[in-house]
Amino acid sequence: MDLSFTRHPQSVGESYGEHMGVAWSFGFTLIGAGLACLVHGLLPFAFERTGSKTVRRLNDRLSSRCAQADAQLADAHFGETVRG
Repeated sequence: MDLSFTRHPQSVGESYGEHMGVAWSFGFTLIGAGLACLVHGLLPFAFERTGSKTVRRLNDRLSSRCAQADAQLADAHFGETVRG
């Protein structure tokens, strides 16, 4: 198992600190949405769309980030192929 703190962040074009910030942003947003869902379960009139809106927003962010990382990886691979 590779325990490198930089391998995965570099693979998505980020430093360790940048990647930690993005991951924490997703994590804290999910915690907030989860709490809103728990409250909604008790009080159905509260936070009626918070969970679903949050999931959609995070999915859009993640999809965009994945597409960017895939493009960077393809560019790097193409460069290696041309040079190789």
